[in-house]
Amino acid sequence: MSGHGGRRSPAERDAITVEMGYALFSAAFAAVVVFCAVTGPVLLFELPESVVRLLLGAGLVLAAVLFVVRVVSVLRRFSRAVQPSQPGRTRPDS
Repeated sequence: MSGHGGRRSPAERDAITVEMGYALFSAAFAAVVVFCAVTGPVLLFELPESVVRLLLGAGLVLAAVLFVVRVVSVLRRFSRAVQPSQPGRTRPDS
């Protein structure tokens, strides 16, 4: 339900869809960058097997946590955005 008690307009649904897509894409991109940064030394250096496993595990955990945190933060910020129900109208004190 929208903030004014009725069904969501097509514009509101489109805005939600775009914001969800942005949240998922930006989170996936950030997670890939972090994973590559953490696991990059595995490709560059000959490391002991235990270090390789540690870096891969740490990369996976950090990437997953970053993905979730990014999606939640983007969607929470979007849901808090106060948008006037009538275009062109603002609060009298602004």
